[in-house]
Formats: sequence, structure tokens, C-alpha cells
Amino acid sequence: MSDLRFLQLNAWLNQYFNVNVSPELISGDASFRRYFRVVVNNLSYIVVDSPPNLIDISPFIQLADSYSKQGIAVPEVIASDKAQGLMLLSDLGDVQLLSVLNKDTLQGYYSQALVLLKDIAKVTHTQAGTLAEYDAEFVIRELTIFTEWLALHHLGLEPQQVKIHTEAAFKLLVDNALEQPQVGMHRDYHSRNIMLQNEQLKVIDFQDAVIGPVTYDAVSLLRDCYIRWPDSDVDALMQQHYEQCLASNQIDSEVSFALYRRWFDLMGIQRHIKAAGIFARLNYRDNKPAYMADIPLTLEYIRDIAGRYTELQVLSNWIAEVIIPAVNASAEKGTLKSEGL
Repeated sequence: MSDLRFLQLNAWLNQYFNVNVSPELISGDASFRRYFRVVVNNLSYIVVDSPPNLIDISPFIQLADSYSKQGIAVPEVIASDKAQGLMLLSDLGDVQLLSVLNKDTLQGYYSQALVLLKDIAKVTHTQAGTLAEYDAEFVIRELTIFTEWLALHHLGLEPQQVKIHTEAAFKLLVDNALEQPQVGMHRDYHSRNIMLQNEQLKVIDFQDAVIGPVTYDAVSLLRDCYIRWPDSDVDALMQQHYEQCLASNQIDSEVSFALYRRWFDLMGIQRHIKAAGIFARLNYRDNKPAYMADIPLTLEYIRDIAGRYTELQVLSNWIAEVIIPAVNASAEKGTLKSEGL
């Protein structure tokens, strides 16, 4: 964060509270936003710095309003300055859902998180109008991040070979996304974007919400890019989401669990392909190398889940035999280089 940005933020807060304050940096995220905490009169607030030339805060403000009206617990936008890209939010604390999950708690907490999706699915509009659609162009654009940043830029693979091993799979994944019922979709619903405060789950990072496939948020949650749970636990929770979607008419009663599972599995593969590419892009474009450590888990998901489907066997084998070894070799080379060996 530049000194100028911090001075702008501090001046804005001082003017709002009419006292001198001392904001403390608490975190960044996978975008260009930064988060600070400020305490005034023993009350804690979160301050968001979002450079307006990079990330407009309007979608966050609009969606916070729509989510709140739907009964979803989200940060309250107390004050904002769109021109400067600054927001003052209520403080939801520091307890991410991820930090309290274990084999004894995951079924209970994940079950609660899945219930929240019933209301998230209903949010398809804001004051600005209808949310964008997660259409074919959108899906292809996300898949291409993998090709551009991981396969070509990071690993230096030959473009034609990448195309041979991904083209048919990518088409299948696009078709899978489009054939599902379309609902309001958070688009980054996982255990780091759900906070636990006073035993209540609260949702953050919803500013990229769109209208998209009914399984997207559920698979994002249950096949988390940052942690993997046993298939038996995921299957039980998947069944819950399927029955929940039937009960709320988000999917037709004629949709079998087998079809739902296929939708879920292929949607997860698409998301993990995108995530692997984004993690590489964060390293090279945004100078955030820590995310490179999250790539192996996304690749393992792709290898394992794609391997369950005959039409995705080429992709699964390529990930297992080429991509994973290349990523591991690259990581090992980087480790040796950093250690000066």
C-alpha cells in the first residue's frame, strides 16, 4: 500500500470519527484490496482500502444490501467513499470457519453453511439491476487462466499439447455449467470467506456474485481449495444439498442424485482448474507467491475427480503424468534456489 493511499484512508477516518485514529493492517486477500482494523470508543470496525482504478466498491455495497435484505448475515457498510475506494464496515472478528473445522465439527458447521445457500441462491438482483450471468464466455475465460498462467507461463508447456489435452474437457465443463439450473451464486464460497461470530456464520467476499450453476457454491465449500475432507463426509453433505435444492425447487424433482453428483463433480473440476491458474497468476502478475503452495491440492482434486469419468480420462491422466510432476519439480527447484543450494 502506498504512503499516499494510507494518508487518504487515515484522513477519511479522522474526518468521519472527528478524532485521530490508528488503523492497523490486518490482512490483504487475493485481490488488490487491503483490510484494516480501527477501534474508536471501544468499538471495533473494519476499514477496506480498494483502489478505485483497480476495484470498484459499488458491487460490494449493493450486494451487502441485497444479502442483508435476504436475511444473510454480512458486514454492515457504515460509511463509504466510492471516489477514494474506502469503506468502513462492522467488524465480524477474526475467526474464519476454516480455523474451527475438524473431523468432529465439520458436519455441523458445513451443514449450517449449506443452509445459507438457500438464501444466497435467491439473490439475483441488486439496486443496480440483474447480476451478471455465468455464461459460456465467462466459464471459458476462467478456464483459460489455467492455460495461460499455469500451463504456458509457469510450466512452459507447448500450446498445441495443452490444447490436445484440455479442449474436449473444457467443452464438457462449459456444457455442464450451462445445463444446470441457474441461481444466485456467491462465486467464492469457502471456509475462508465464512466467519464465525458468536456461533453464527457470517458471509464475506460476495462482491463477485453472479447468476450461475446451482452446484457451484456447494462444491466450492465442500471441495475447498485450501483443505480436503474424506469422501464419506463430502458425500453426506452433498446429499444434504441435493435434498435441500429439491425441497426449495432449485432443481426439478426429476433430477436424480446421480445427475446432481455429475453436475457437482464437473463443476468442482472447472473451479479447481480455474483456481490453479489464478494461484499462478497471483504469483507472477500480482507478486503474491504464497498462493503457489495451494496449487498441488487443486491438481489432486482434478486428477481424482476427473478420473471417475471416462470422457475426462485424458485430462486426468495428463494432470497426473505431466502437470503434477512438473509443478512438483518447479517447486523443488524453487526451494533449492531459495536455500542457495
